[in-house]
Order: sequence, then structure tokens, then C-alpha cells
Amino acid sequence: MNGAKSLVQTLLASGVDTCFANPGTSEMHFVAALDQIPGMKCVLGLQENVVTGMADGYFRIARKPACTLLHCGPGLANGMGNLHNARRARSGIVNIVGDQAIYHRPYDAPLTADTTGMAQTVSQWVRTGTSAGQLGRDAAEAVSAARTFPGQIATLILPADVSWNEGGAVGAPIAPAAPPAIDHNAVENAARTLRQHGRDTLILLAGPAVQADAQRLVWRVAQATGAALLADYVNGHVARGRGRLPLERVPYTMEAATRALQDYRHIILVNAKPPVGFFGYPGMPSIQYAADAQLQVLSRPDQDPLEALDALVRALDAPQAEIPDPGPRPEAARGVPSPEGLAQTVAALMPDHAIVSDESVSYGRGFYKFTHAAPPNDWLHLAGGAIGDGLPVATGAAIAAQRQRRVISLQADGSAMYSLQSLWTQARERLPVTTIILNNSKYNILIGEYKNVGAVPGETAMSMLDLGNPGISWTGLANAMGVEAARATTLEQCADLLRASFTKDAPFLIELMV
Repeated sequence: MNGAKSLVQTLLASGVDTCFANPGTSEMHFVAALDQIPGMKCVLGLQENVVTGMADGYFRIARKPACTLLHCGPGLANGMGNLHNARRARSGIVNIVGDQAIYHRPYDAPLTADTTGMAQTVSQWVRTGTSAGQLGRDAAEAVSAARTFPGQIATLILPADVSWNEGGAVGAPIAPAAPPAIDHNAVENAARTLRQHGRDTLILLAGPAVQADAQRLVWRVAQATGAALLADYVNGHVARGRGRLPLERVPYTMEAATRALQDYRHIILVNAKPPVGFFGYPGMPSIQYAADAQLQVLSRPDQDPLEALDALVRALDAPQAEIPDPGPRPEAARGVPSPEGLAQTVAALMPDHAIVSDESVSYGRGFYKFTHAAPPNDWLHLAGGAIGDGLPVATGAAIAAQRQRRVISLQADGSAMYSLQSLWTQARERLPVTTIILNNSKYNILIGEYKNVGAVPGETAMSMLDLGNPGISWTGLANAMGVEAARATTLEQCADLLRASFTKDAPFLIELMV
């Protein structure tokens, strides 16, 4: 058995059965092993940032890691934007990155790079294979690292000769370490704060704390104490819709976030970090909460919020509390497209248990309050701010759901251009993904940021934020990738196309002119 075969068999034995790939020469023995050993679902992406984004979306729904196959240091570099996003979303991924044969590295061939150095910037675990006999053990440790709660990026660098050499052995699966125990002193301190200052207290939720089970527990706490609840702005995966809490997020802009948080004297963090701005702005603070607010950590991002919230419920003796009814499901909106109208239309028409991949950027910041009465759904956000994850995350999520759930991709046009090759994979795999491209022909978020930093607009600056010269035809691009598409200029047209797309066992793209 060569090293590549031991690697594939170890991945399968450790529960990794999906590989998102963009292979190259150094990885051909691994590709051959994937062909010869049954059990691994292999999905081709036409650019590495699509590959890593698909692996991120897969984990968010499947709750188990897939592996990626990337070609040498430059291939890893191409995928780093969405590995940054995946790391911020706390997704588990096992990257397999090819490399020069060990004996060939000293010759400094063109593709030789500091792959380890690059991997360390987006990975919690990095190792370079040194022998075929040890590769199985390396792979088992990589999977264990990726499965460490709530999820981590593990990168295993695979020299070509380690892959093709004989002497491979299958590594035994390694259970990940359990999450660190909660701090019961933190629980008692939070309970004391809530008893004494409940109505002046915000409970800020992130990570697994915005899933349905945790929501039910924290609602009991809020009802018993009068505390307010908010979700972090950059959660990767939020359980939403009927039967879930009508949570709002901390607003994106500094002004709105400061207004939303200024009255809270106490903030209890449940797997969340203290809220800060995405960027620093001239004359403005970095923190979004009041300077005299007292922050308490109930559970860190690496701890189990269910355990912490359950302990807090018991410390407060908080009674059962029904999740509030969000009211009737909205009707599809009519007329000229608007953020409110699109959100209302999606909420009116989405199937039960849909998955929403939201990279609507500035257009969709207010979607939440118009979609609380939608059917139960899973809403996936851009968590790291590196645009270009919406389309591949939608693609990976659809594969994780085994084509049994409709995925709705709400996608800004500028960021979609970063990873539009995802449409080809959707067509190749015949995935039930409905993409709504929000075509305003500009980088609208950057126009807003340009103003926020106090820069003076001018012709040259605005031309660098304009996507309309020449115009981009998203129906044409989708068709070229094998995806059926149509353009909508009204919300009625958008609604009709949405309804029709939900009947198709294939991807469909709506170019909504906004």
C-alpha cells in the first residue's frame, strides 16, 4: 500500500467521506487512490477558493469535516480567502495540499513555496508528511484536529513522494478532545448579574449559541430576568424562522451598533467576542459598546454553550418559556425591488427547512426583521469578511444536505464575481440551488465605506467601484456555466421565478436588477 492509499483509507475510517478538489500534478497518486478506493464523494471545483468555500458550507450543514485537495502552495494561496472565512465561522476542514517531492525541494522548482508558512495563517493545525509509513497517523490527527469543538482548520501538506512511496499504513481514528469544561464561577457571576441588573443586561450569542437548542435555553433566561438578546453580526450559521427566536444581530455600521448597545451596562458573552467595528474609522472608537459597560464571559468560543446555558437556567431556576409566535407568514411583495420587499418575498415562498446562503452584503443588512415568520430554515452568513464565499458555501451546503433541501443563495453581484465558477459545480452536480444575484452594477458597500472614512469622492475613485462599464450579464454567465437563468426587474417577476425554481431538481439563477 502506498502513502496515498493509506491516506484515503484513514480519512474514510475517520468519517471523512467527501473531498472538494482542484488537483494538480503533485497530487496524482492521491487522485488515483480516490479512484481506486470506494467510498469518497469527490466534487470538482474550478478554482481553489471555490473548493475551500464548498468545504466550509459543507461543514456548516453536515457538522462534520470534508477534505479539500489543493495544488501546492499557490493552490493553497488561491483558497486562503475562504479558509479565512471558514476559520472565522469555526468550520472544520481537512486540507490536503500537495507539495514537491522531498528530494526535489532543494532544486527550487517553479511551484516551490513556503506552504507551511501560508497554511499557518489560516489553520489551527499544520503538518508536513515525511514518510508513507507515518502518513496514516498524520491524517488521523488532522481529522481529529478538524473535529475539535466547534471546528478547526487542519492542513496536511503532502509531498509527492510520500504519496507514491510504498509502506503506507491505515491510521486508527482519533477522538477529538472534549470541549473545555465550563467555569461554574462564571455561571454564578452571570446569574448574580442577571438577578440584580437583568433589564440593563444584554446576552450576546455566537457560534453554537445561536442554534435552536441553545435558543430555547437562553429564552428561558431572558424571560426570567428581563435581559435582552442579540446575535453577533458575523455568525456563520443561525437557526431561524418559525419555532426559533426572532433574534436580531448587532448592526454592521458603527453608528447603528453604538446606538443599539449604548444603554447596556452589562454584556454577557455566550461564545461571543466583545463587539467591535469591522474597521477603524477616523475619530471613532473601535468598540461598539459603552465604555463603562461590564463584560462577562459565560462561555468561550471553544466551550459548549448548551452546558453553560443549562447551568445558568438551573442557577436562576428559570421556568419553561414558549418561543414567541412571529405572526403570520408574509405575502410576496410587489413592485420595484427593495431590500424589504425581497426579504418579504423570500420569507413568503421559501420551502420548509430551506438553507439560505447570505452574501447580500450591504443590500441585505435588514433582511432579518422581514423573515422571522418564514418556515424553519438555516441561515449561513459570511463570517470572515473576505467576500466571495456565498456561492461556494451554498454549493457545499447543498451537497451536505444530499440534495434533499432547497438552498437559496442571496448574492451581491460584485462578490459573486470572486467565485462564479461555483455555478459550474452546481450544474455538474445538479444541485437544488436557487441563486438571486442582486445586480446593482457597483461595489455598493465600498461606496459606503469610502464615505465612512471621510475620503472625498472623485471620478477616478468612483470608476474603481463601478461594475457597469461594461455591464455584466449574469444570465449569460450562468448559461455559460450550465445553469438556467432569467432576469427580473420587479418583485412579481422575482416571485414567479422563485416559485418555478423550487420545482426544479437543478440549479437556477435569478438576476434581480436592483
